Amino acid sequence: MRLFLIFLLGFLLAACTKPEPLYDTQSYVFGTLVDISIYGETQERAQEVSNQIIGDFQELHNRLHAWRPSELKTLNDEFSRDNTPVTIAPDIAAMLSDATKLSIQSKGAFNPAIGGLIEAWGFHQDEFHPLKVDEVKIKNLVQANPQMSDIVIENGKVTSNNPAVQLDLGGYAKGYALDIALASLRKQGVKNALVNIGGNIIALGQHGEKPWRVGIQHPRKPNAIATLDLESGWAIGTSGDYQRYFELNGKRYCHIIDPTTGYPVQGVQAVTVLISPQSNAGTLSDVASKPIFIAKPESRAEAAKVMHVEYYLVIESDSKILMSAAMAKRLTWLDTVAAKHATSAQP
Repeated sequence: MRLFLIFLLGFLLAACTKPEPLYDTQSYVFGTLVDISIYGETQERAQEVSNQIIGDFQELHNRLHAWRPSELKTLNDEFSRDNTPVTIAPDIAAMLSDATKLSIQSKGAFNPAIGGLIEAWGFHQDEFHPLKVDEVKIKNLVQANPQMSDIVIENGKVTSNNPAVQLDLGGYAKGYALDIALASLRKQGVKNALVNIGGNIIALGQHGEKPWRVGIQHPRKPNAIATLDLESGWAIGTSGDYQRYFELNGKRYCHIIDPTTGYPVQGVQAVTVLISPQSNAGTLSDVASKPIFIAKPESRAEAAKVMHVEYYLVIESDSKILMSAAMAKRLTWLDTVAAKHATSAQP
């Protein structure tokens, strides 16, 4: 996923008379850019910690891949065949249980069980091309109504009560990885860091004497339209139509699919959520934006409330911006045109 939450550092570097104790490394995992910034450690120490975290990310990505050989694909294959119970690792079982709870909380809007729909739209591949969707197949998949609650976990083994269940944790794994990274940084004694996985970001400590600062970029503009300070333990994430998509007959089809219709969501370009410190802040930064993205305009505030999201910002397809009153108070606008298109309301 293209990076649409930009880490802003330039303003801190101008007055420096000696190199800043900041180590920054980038890699490519989960199909997106990963950026880890560590402040206040030696380069050797920061590099060691960063490499370990990136290695953990790569291992998790390999285990959760939806269409290449992985632990997750093994589950999907059994679900669609004879549903033989599959033994899974404890952490995978915990992820599935957590994702199920969040899916139920979202009233099914966040639904990792619709991997079949995601595949039918051509998003189970590394490159996306226009396709004429099989409308009958989409209708049948929607009618089959795969849900996370169809999954049964007993004694470390997994089965499904619905053969249409096909797991895709693409809307969960990056956020989960942020929580793992934050725990790892703390365990290793790192005090100040910023971890960015394709626009899902979590902060630890601060950047010198100031909080970490991130920018929110409009999906159709090259620069940040606003910034906000990200205090320690806070996470921010964006879901958008700007990276995993294809265009057909002048219409954009993105990878965020409404489980009730089986079709990609229209009318929204991006949804950004800001999550206060909690044990699963990273996970929520990934998950909680989806129900808001999928909701009808008149229901977005309710969708945010259901997911306990106080801070959110929605960029509509006509570039109008809707945000919660709490989010409006956190932003510093850089783009006066975007600011004029922004309105706020209570969540």
